[in-house]
Amino acid sequence: MGAGRHLNVTVWNEFVHERREPSVKKIYPDGMHAPIVDGLRRELGNDVTVRVATLDEPEHGLTDDVLADTDVMTWWGHAAHDQVSDGVVEKVHARVLNGMGIVVLHSGHYSKIFKRLMGTTCSLIWRSDPGGEREQIWTVNPAHPIAAGVPQPIVIPHQEMYGEYFDIPPPDELVFISSFEGGEVFRGGCCFTRGAGRVFYFSPGDQEYPVYHQVEVQRVIANAVAWCGGVTQPNDSTAGREGNRPRDWYL
Repeated sequence: MGAGRHLNVTVWNEFVHERREPSVKKIYPDGMHAPIVDGLRRELGNDVTVRVATLDEPEHGLTDDVLADTDVMTWWGHAAHDQVSDGVVEKVHARVLNGMGIVVLHSGHYSKIFKRLMGTTCSLIWRSDPGGEREQIWTVNPAHPIAAGVPQPIVIPHQEMYGEYFDIPPPDELVFISSFEGGEVFRGGCCFTRGAGRVFYFSPGDQEYPVYHQVEVQRVIANAVAWCGGVTQPNDSTAGREGNRPRDWYL
């Protein structure tokens, strides 16, 4: 990262699918948070300290002390949005307004905290066919720090389709759009500022596919954490974005 500031990151994961669905547990035996944590530690090294918090912990693992010690949070939820305490959501919202960054992932678009931050329904169209479909994530803002070192495009061989219309406010900056086999497109990499805090939404990551094991996806999340924490350097290079060959075991 090289900006001289250490980041304390809380990776929040609902952690429901992995424990009740064998197909998901096979892909993420230690939870979806595990490869996200691994990617953050690999990409950001000694400049980051990472903790994990989950839904079933007291206060969902987001106590006042944890929130006060969090510079950036990542958020993945899906099956239990309604089980997240309104009081915890209000505390997270207040921390973002006061300067904490938050990276919202995939179905977290419909989480209470993201809807609270956006002020809209955050609804979208989706399709989940057996086996998924190919997604290509195109960088539309190559100079943005979140796009640093990211191939053009990122190819996800199997994924759930998210499509427009995505009911969010116009992003302050749009970094990525996705295209799908069915012809849909989606604003899947969006930057916002709320109060003193930075927000990034990144769409890939359905629980039925090994998306968070892809190094390219981990790099985007790490870049987003650094950006939300205000420690990124300018990104003036478009080198290394000439293509993407997914690992054979993703196919």
